[in-house]
Amino acid sequence: MRYMLLIYRDEEQWESSPLPERQAVFQESVAYSEDLRRRGIYEGGEPLELGNTATTVRMKDGKAVVTDGPFAETKETLGGYSIVDAKDLDEVLAIVRRHPLLKGGLSIEVRPIRTGPPR
Repeated sequence: MRYMLLIYRDEEQWESSPLPERQAVFQESVAYSEDLRRRGIYEGGEPLELGNTATTVRMKDGKAVVTDGPFAETKETLGGYSIVDAKDLDEVLAIVRRHPLLKGGLSIEVRPIRTGPPR
């Protein structure tokens, strides 16, 4: 089963951490992802720019309304994602528990990827 790992961060906390620490966590994450790729589990992923670069589009009264910023105003914002292929939830949780970003104070939401039409 394919899972999306949604990586959330408190941007203020993350950005206030010393740059060498953030770079070290990033490099550990790259190495971690490459290990998963070699094992045939990792399908891809990327970090995202800060939430203040987001643009949200929603419908209001039949018209598309464009606003600056993320959809929800929360302390934590989506900072990146990964897609992995694991046999079940237990396996993907074992993978996530070892993710270096957890040491950096980030959180990871695990979601199965649905295929086909809504059910």
